[in-house]
Amino acid sequence: MRGADLAGLILLVFAAVTSVVIGDTAGKLMTSSGVDPFLVAWSRFALAALALLPFSGLSRSELPDLLRWRVVLRAIFIAAGISCILTALRTEPLANVFGAFFIGPVVSYLLAILFLKERPAPLRSLLLAVGFLGVMLVVKPGFGATAGMGFALAAGGFYGAYLMMTRLVAGAYRPRFLLISQLLVGSVLLTPFGLGADWPVLTPALLGLLGISAAGSAVGNYLLVTANRRAEASLIAPLVYSQLLSAMVLGGLVFGDWPDVWALAGLMLIAASGVGSLVVSQRQGAA
Repeated sequence: MRGADLAGLILLVFAAVTSVVIGDTAGKLMTSSGVDPFLVAWSRFALAALALLPFSGLSRSELPDLLRWRVVLRAIFIAAGISCILTALRTEPLANVFGAFFIGPVVSYLLAILFLKERPAPLRSLLLAVGFLGVMLVVKPGFGATAGMGFALAAGGFYGAYLMMTRLVAGAYRPRFLLISQLLVGSVLLTPFGLGADWPVLTPALLGLLGISAAGSAVGNYLLVTANRRAEASLIAPLVYSQLLSAMVLGGLVFGDWPDVWALAGLMLIAASGVGSLVVSQRQGAA
């Protein structure tokens, strides 16, 4: 990929992940003030599905595919992951939650080896081990670990399973179908939890935050689909680590939550793992 094309791709992915972080910032503003995380998750899926359905190209012949077990299981994983991350954001700093969330690539890598029979690559394994060490510094297991960080780790685990399922079905379905399927199926799955939650008074401020939460997720996912049409997933994946920068800045500016020394060191290791993966991917592509 040429330098100009790579720069454009980096900006596109950064815009995508920053949109997701903006949506989660709105989610944290709601959950930390007492709004049920499942209500926020359900509204995010439902509103994003309504917004993107006209652009999905979903045809009548594709409707039965929404009930395929692989499609449904993939949607279950992402719906569970979003619900867990919103629960974690209720009590934990934004950057720390995203740091723990990046256990996802490690989980995806291991699941791909176990279930997709992919062969482990020594250098990639080393880089993921560095990222895992960074996650542990953020989470601090046994040393100040909290229930909220446990939910953040669970979110990362579900996301890793979602990534593995995405790789499993990517060749069978078009990208826009995969995006709308997870939103539609996720909306249906979360409806009982959303409707059963304690609903707050729907003030204009709350409606605005619900809209921002859904729009951030919808725009971010749409831009990631666009990015995946322009480049291979192996190139896109490391760039997603730029999400940590957005999370750290927004968490500090909006909530005053700046990472402590250990968490900052962990976030740097996670970012270094992502940059290393990008360099390796570029060298392999050049070869």
